[in-house]
Amino acid sequence: MLTLFSIPKAFHGHTDIIQRNAIKSWTLMQPQPEIILFGDDEGTAEVAKSFGVRHVPQVIRNEYGTPLLNDLFEQAQQAAAHDVLCYANADVILMGDFFRAVNQTVRWKTCFLLVGQRWDINLRESLDFFAGWENDLKARLCSQGMLHPSTGMDYFVFPRGMWGDIPPFAIGRTAWDNWLVYRARARRVPVVDATDALTVVHQAHDYSHVPAKAGDVLEGPEATRNLNLAGGWKHIFTLNDATHVLGVGGPRLAIRLKHLQRRLITVPTLYSFMELSVILAKPIALGLRRAWSFSRKNSTEEAGLDVRR
Repeated sequence: MLTLFSIPKAFHGHTDIIQRNAIKSWTLMQPQPEIILFGDDEGTAEVAKSFGVRHVPQVIRNEYGTPLLNDLFEQAQQAAAHDVLCYANADVILMGDFFRAVNQTVRWKTCFLLVGQRWDINLRESLDFFAGWENDLKARLCSQGMLHPSTGMDYFVFPRGMWGDIPPFAIGRTAWDNWLVYRARARRVPVVDATDALTVVHQAHDYSHVPAKAGDVLEGPEATRNLNLAGGWKHIFTLNDATHVLGVGGPRLAIRLKHLQRRLITVPTLYSFMELSVILAKPIALGLRRAWSFSRKNSTEEAGLDVRR
């Protein structure tokens, strides 16, 4: 079984709609996970009661009022009824394939970090969770959705006690999710990319909840502090740093050019990780093609064949 925890924003307007969509989807998973909503933002206690899930109101916050990751994760691990936990952002919809992916990974290893890419879609309405709603939503993703880059992660499945000490990151700002991947790798914990095994749906939203004095998600004092707490860019890991990928037969070793790149260079932006993969892959592929062409030319000329066309 699984304990799923999150810390919603205030239930206002569009945020109210998408967070209710997300939490409702969690309650429909079978077997149903234990669900804990943290925080005392407006509407959280009432929504927890209406869905019949647990509520823990007190979470330590910084001077900007932003909840801190270390206290959230510590409280969740102390309160959880199960040894496997999942932190999920309060705006992501989970489906039945989520439990299958978790079970596959748990049977494979007792200590792991399960993460993956999300599908972004703009949903403005409350979903009708009728029979077959998952297939209907997946069909909408085909025409309206977009797979988010490997730099962003919205869920983390892990066993209790895996992390050790977590820095006091501001939740919802940059770097903390990337640091979690780094931390798992640093502790030699397998990081499993479940992107191909399950569908996680992120409902698009604005960032009006971020106070002006705190800057924004990627810039400002909170973002800068998070990056410093992470230990700088060298600890900004993405899904390209996963050690395994989850397939039909379970986790298998991930072989990526990215693993070689990290040993050689530190890249100063999140999105440069993906760009560098393309930049380095092109000359390598070109070199292989040239070597193959040269070898083919020599072998055909030796055989008396004309390779000019």
